[in-house]
Amino acid sequence: MTQIDPIALDLPAAAPRRHGRLKIPGWVLLLLRNPKSCTGLAMIGFVVVIALIAPLISVAHPNDFNILVARQAPSWHHLFGTTDQGSDIFSQVVVGARRSLLLGAAAAALATALAAILGITAAYCGGVVDDVINFVINVFLTIPAIPLLIVVSGYLSSRGMSTMILVLALVLWAFEARILRGQALSLKSRDFVLAAKASGESTRRVVFGELMPNMISRIAAAFVLVFYIALLTDAGLEFLGLGDQSTTSWGVTLYWAQTNSTVLQGEWWPFFFPGAALAFTVLGLTLVLAGIDEVSNPRLRTERVARRGALKTLFGGRLFTRAEPST
Repeated sequence: MTQIDPIALDLPAAAPRRHGRLKIPGWVLLLLRNPKSCTGLAMIGFVVVIALIAPLISVAHPNDFNILVARQAPSWHHLFGTTDQGSDIFSQVVVGARRSLLLGAAAAALATALAAILGITAAYCGGVVDDVINFVINVFLTIPAIPLLIVVSGYLSSRGMSTMILVLALVLWAFEARILRGQALSLKSRDFVLAAKASGESTRRVVFGELMPNMISRIAAAFVLVFYIALLTDAGLEFLGLGDQSTTSWGVTLYWAQTNSTVLQGEWWPFFFPGAALAFTVLGLTLVLAGIDEVSNPRLRTERVARRGALKTLFGGRLFTRAEPST
């Protein structure tokens, strides 16, 4: 039976718990106990629920024009106010959450899959394969991502969701591929991998049964990181007018707000609410990423326990702080 090395994951050697028939990995339990990751997951879950029920809570079609209610400040009838053309901004924000989240998640999944496949392949195969893949990674890392995205988006005839997902994934995969390659190289020489090779296990079994399970926390962190980078990058491109302006998303809402010069006219709400929704989502993803880092890095857990012990000692009335040892 394949054993996962807890040292490779930098996690405490705790056996997975069973809840009924559901087997929950130890790192997932640690993630759910971490206050940062729990807060971030709650924030992301809230945004996802809003996106799912958007057709039920939106008061009007996001692109409907009604000059009679144009430029209205937030009120009970229009919670987030209206645009210069009378469109309801609350409807634009909740409906736009669907496209923004779907695009960011799809781009992150594609970029993470590409990074994991190429990074692990380069580390495991070595030799010429490693040299070629490492050269491609270095080329993509050398090219500035934002200028490249602006140039590519400017020359694209179609700027639909599938096109933007592909462009973002191809630009954002390289830096995570470098990290995953480095971790795979360190795991490649561990005893459990060498033992699997010596016992005659197939390459597929070694990669998917030994390497991948011990890299799952880093792969999850890569997905979350690319997720919020893709969200911000897509919103930035749409804000610059390089996205599909016929759709409804947070970036498109910001684009029309700056095109209509709403701030110069004293209308702050067309900018504030889509920007706040984007910032709220990115903050939630950042907290999840911080929780994953603390779970997979024992040094961060030790520092957190040390700070907690220092606070206990301080409020206990002593003059000197004392760090509690990590468990």
